[in-house]
Amino acid sequence: MLGRGRKLAPYLFISPFFIGYAVFFLLPVVQSLRLSFYKQDGINSEATFVGFANYVRLFTRDDLFITSLINTTYYALGSILIILPLALSLALLLSRPKLRFREFFRLFFFTPNITSGVVVGIIFGLVFEQDYGLINNLLLKPLGVEGVRWLRDPNWVMPSIILLGVWKFTGINALYFLVGLQNIPSELKEAARIDGANSWQVFRNITLPLLRPVLAFVLTFAIIGSYNLFAEAVTLVGETGGPRNAGLTMTMYLFNRGFRELKMGYASAIGYSLAIIIVVLTIIQLRLTRALTRD
Repeated sequence: MLGRGRKLAPYLFISPFFIGYAVFFLLPVVQSLRLSFYKQDGINSEATFVGFANYVRLFTRDDLFITSLINTTYYALGSILIILPLALSLALLLSRPKLRFREFFRLFFFTPNITSGVVVGIIFGLVFEQDYGLINNLLLKPLGVEGVRWLRDPNWVMPSIILLGVWKFTGINALYFLVGLQNIPSELKEAARIDGANSWQVFRNITLPLLRPVLAFVLTFAIIGSYNLFAEAVTLVGETGGPRNAGLTMTMYLFNRGFRELKMGYASAIGYSLAIIIVVLTIIQLRLTRALTRD
């Protein structure tokens, strides 16, 4: 009996984690999936089974959902295409052994990532303010450019959110790349230079292929983060997405449907549609990353 108790002891010690995981993660996920096939207007209202009707409506009759999908994709493409090259460039600069104050720069670039999204949204709301904002008054006005309506013009709302994302997330991605660069053996680069390779050839044929795991990691989390953007955007432009819903993201639309209108079944369908889109895009980017960095 005592021996059996000793065998069960390790499982008893780790059981609280698995119980908590099942209760607070698996159960809500399964319940949300089930709910996406029902129509339920209100928390305590009766749920009516509708099959795939919620999903069909999303992609065929819901213009706001399509708008939010386009806006979110716009943000994802715009921010990733700026953040990744900028983060990699910063990482290459910070990896130089002769660079002074490297630790300070690493802390400086990491700080935006640990700043609350709500605080960031408030700060950039002041930065983009048309009449007294930092950009219009200190940068554009001396150049003779009239005040840009960053958060009032639908054409400028999403670029404003993209600039916010670039400021907040470039630093942390630069640190990811920096870790990858530090794990590349310097002997490989030195051997390539001895053989006559220039800096670009070393980067293209040695650094970039060896950075493939880090690049895949950064791209994956950049896609997930872009399509889950919420706190910064909703603080900056409001729950409706600003003028003409120009800043409405998928998570904001999910929030409005689920927590403002209490359409629980429909909101669950939005959530799972978002999850499927992220999974598909992640698979595509992993294949592209493998193809582009292949030796």
